[in-house]
Amino acid sequence: MTKGQQGYCFVYVTAPNAAEAEAMARKLVEERLAACTNVFPPITSYYWWEGELQRDQEVSFIAKTRRDLAQAVIQRVRQLHSYQVPAVLVLDVVDGNPDYLAWVDAQCSPGQNQA
Repeated sequence: MTKGQQGYCFVYVTAPNAAEAEAMARKLVEERLAACTNVFPPITSYYWWEGELQRDQEVSFIAKTRRDLAQAVIQRVRQLHSYQVPAVLVLDVVDGNPDYLAWVDAQCSPGQNQA
C-alpha cells in the first residue's frame, strides 16, 4: 500500500435505473470522493420490502476510493439517492497493484478540482 499503508475500499451501490446510477457515479468522481466508478448493466434484484417479496431491475456500480473517505461516500450517496433505504456497502481491498493504489491516492482529494 502507499501513503503510510492507508486502506482502500470499493463502495457498492444499487440504483433504480442507469440514469440515477450514472449521475451518482459521475458526481463521486467529480467531487473526488472516488478515483473511479464502474456502472454495470442492469441486474435483477429480489428483496423483501414492507412485508412483500419484490423483484426489480436495478443498476449497480462500484466506487473505488480510500478507506478514510468511505463514510463521506456513503453520506453523499444517501443525499443523491432516490431510495428511502439505499444499498451502500463498503468492501475493503486487502491488496492491489501498488501503482494503481498510488493513482487512487492521487485522484481522491475532495474539494479539489480537476488536476
